[in-house]
Amino acid sequence: MDDIAAGTALNDAGDIVELVPGVQAAVANGTQVAFQIRGIGAVDHQALTPGAAAVYVDGVLLATNVQTGGLLFDLDRIEVLKGPQGTLYGRNSSSGVISFQTVRPGEDQSRFAEASLGRFDRVDVRAAGGTTLADGIHLRLAGRALRQTSALENVQTSQAVAKGPESAGGETDRFGLRAGLLVEDIAGGELLLRGHYEEDNGTNASPRNSALQVDDFEISIGGDGVQDTDNEFYGISAAWEGEFAEWKLVSLTAIEGYNQQYGFDFDGSPAPFGNDSLNANLSYDRDYLQLSQDLSLQTEAEWGRMLFGASASYDDFSQVYTIWCGELDPATLLGTCRYVGAPGRVGPNPASGGVATTLVTEIDQDRTSLGLFARGDIDLSPRVSLIGGLRLDHETIEGSGQGEHIFDDGTVAFNNRDGAGPAIGGNEIEDTFWSGNVGLNYQFGSGLAYASITQGYKSGGFNGEVANNALHYADEGLFGAETVTAYELGYRSRPTNTLHWSVAAFFQDYDAPQARIFVNFPLPDGSTIVSNSLSNLDAATIYGVETALNWHPVDQFSLAAGLTLLDTEIDQVSDLGGNADLFDGNPLPFASDISATLSARYDWQVSAGLTGGLRIGAKYRSDFFLDAEGLSEREQAGYTTLSADASLRFEERGIEVSVFGRNLLNEDYAVSGFGFIGYNTFRSEPALWGIRARLDY
Repeated sequence: MDDIAAGTALNDAGDIVELVPGVQAAVANGTQVAFQIRGIGAVDHQALTPGAAAVYVDGVLLATNVQTGGLLFDLDRIEVLKGPQGTLYGRNSSSGVISFQTVRPGEDQSRFAEASLGRFDRVDVRAAGGTTLADGIHLRLAGRALRQTSALENVQTSQAVAKGPESAGGETDRFGLRAGLLVEDIAGGELLLRGHYEEDNGTNASPRNSALQVDDFEISIGGDGVQDTDNEFYGISAAWEGEFAEWKLVSLTAIEGYNQQYGFDFDGSPAPFGNDSLNANLSYDRDYLQLSQDLSLQTEAEWGRMLFGASASYDDFSQVYTIWCGELDPATLLGTCRYVGAPGRVGPNPASGGVATTLVTEIDQDRTSLGLFARGDIDLSPRVSLIGGLRLDHETIEGSGQGEHIFDDGTVAFNNRDGAGPAIGGNEIEDTFWSGNVGLNYQFGSGLAYASITQGYKSGGFNGEVANNALHYADEGLFGAETVTAYELGYRSRPTNTLHWSVAAFFQDYDAPQARIFVNFPLPDGSTIVSNSLSNLDAATIYGVETALNWHPVDQFSLAAGLTLLDTEIDQVSDLGGNADLFDGNPLPFASDISATLSARYDWQVSAGLTGGLRIGAKYRSDFFLDAEGLSEREQAGYTTLSADASLRFEERGIEVSVFGRNLLNEDYAVSGFGFIGYNTFRSEPALWGIRARLDY
């Protein structure tokens, strides 16, 4: 487990990959983060694809990758659990767990106000504090507001298309609020109520097409695909904890949800192949609601510890996905030119003499999940303990939808590519999963040696993108669950005041990896377009070694280093529609052979009541592929990111002034990619620097 200390300055969830080796993230559509841990992760942009690294905030699962990019503020700690975690966490933990814990209300809670100004007109304001309302009743409020202009420059590369707006490079306009109420004595236990609300009203950065000749941190698109976002996220939870004899009962009830409206220029170019009629824009309109209930009962005895638990959740997702060319008429949903992919999906019997121009796909999915689990730690001797756990999960997923094309005469018809039937229908997935873990710990002298076998799974589901025909809703059009079994040997030294280190070797057997498959299909004019959907490969294997060091030789200085070495390989035997050779033997996407972190902090006494601080951190990632096809043009070269902070703190007044920098080596790299009229990538932001002032009171 990797712990990220409280007070570490983070912008959003994606920033944690800069601090932990063996963890990477694919970021799409502005703030949509899909984490990869030890080479395993869902490199996919559609919201119906669950993450392989389960993300929790205050114990509540964020079940879609849309929720993972929220603003971070008022955090107490972050935990990264590497390897499958199916026993305690259930679905979507095939690679691990990332857990965010916010500061709890309490008797002596911290209070602060902080503001920073930075490059690209960045303004970032954070504040948190609370009070005791009555004996044993505590309130805490926290908030953050963030604004920033475009960090990427939108340049003109086609004389046929006017230069697009600056906002295409991404504009940030977000704020979030959180409230917590702790009642220390109620119904024989303690009750913690939490609520949060966040808005994202900026503009997502558009992708860059690989065919463009542009410089670092530049994109090039016209103006018709640039759209403002209108996203809101919300949630409430109630956690109750009480003692019954020698048992502790914990209950967590939660509601999470979001509404989204956003879009961007899908082809990443002002005029693909020099033809502005090939332009494609897309938009999403999403609604999501998630209800969950978790119960656990645990005890400690002379022989060890035991935990029993149950979980239940229900979520409802709906989406309207629209693709068009040029300027969109919101009343008719017609563009000012023909979307190049529409005619290929009309099928052999067009319902109209008009020209197909716009595609609209609607999808609704409901998921019900039930789980029972148990875990025990049995002390076989003062030095040896046996750890074991077992979990049973049952999921029912119901989905339905339709895919339509709109003709320029206003006629609407179902897609029917290849004459396989109208693109309307529904289906149901019903899965039962057994997962578990077993391990042996041996304590000796100065540390702990361990051996473990762990399992985890990630749910299947429906593809939420373009529905070409009836097969989209048949079994062939669905993607199945993936499972991982991991074998690990390791050693962790006993933490001391000066030194803590660990080393681990692991092998992961990866069955039915979910992957986005890009397939070319012909258009009526003889050219081709890339169609893609989420599917399952046969298998993959991962070998790895990991080590970490934390050294604190004196009070003023600390050093942390981490290294992960990976060897991943896809094993594809089945035909996969004639595309098996595209995948067999390839490494997994976003799986660098080498990732390493190094950070140092030095604090010193400048004068009486005045201290200085300097922190520097770096992460190196060797080259990796952006998807599972392993094509050279979809490979990201290795790069190093560097960040630093320098501060002065006036202890008596609780005032701290600092300067900060991120991506100080000014690395331009892809944070995710997708195939469509060439290959398109979302890009990193250039170096960011600024000043910050903080008051603790």
